[in-house]
Amino acid sequence: MAELSRVRVWAEALIRLHLNEGWQFTFDNAKTRAGLCNYTHKRISVSKYLAARYKDDEIHQVLLHEIAHAMAGPGAGHGAQWKAVAKELGYEGKRLHGGAIADEFAPWVGTCPAGHQHFRYRKPSRPLACGLCSRTFSSANRIEWVHRVVSRPRG
Repeated sequence: MAELSRVRVWAEALIRLHLNEGWQFTFDNAKTRAGLCNYTHKRISVSKYLAARYKDDEIHQVLLHEIAHAMAGPGAGHGAQWKAVAKELGYEGKRLHGGAIADEFAPWVGTCPAGHQHFRYRKPSRPLACGLCSRTFSSANRIEWVHRVVSRPRG
């Protein structure tokens, strides 16, 4: 798993190498996304919770993803311009990271009849069915949600 001090060193080195002055790096408290490029504040951030559980190569790819966003500009999204910049940087991942979320902090836990667990940070507003059991909605695969009290993460 990646050490946060090492992630900071990598991020700051990538920023110095590829971005103009004014860009900075920080860790954030996100639990469902790995990284973020904030154009307004010229800031690249990475979830401290997810960085600590990803392998070094995975978190390096997250950093490259966000640096590519900063280089491509706010209008590029995940389009052709962003893809070209990301590829040039050595990014090998997908448009979105499919890695783990910090599910231990999710206050809503759902279980389908087959026992698959699902986690949400907000109470689901409509019935949901397990996507692992069926690709289409079926009430036979309906997820039952339970609210749990979660201690706020420190840091």
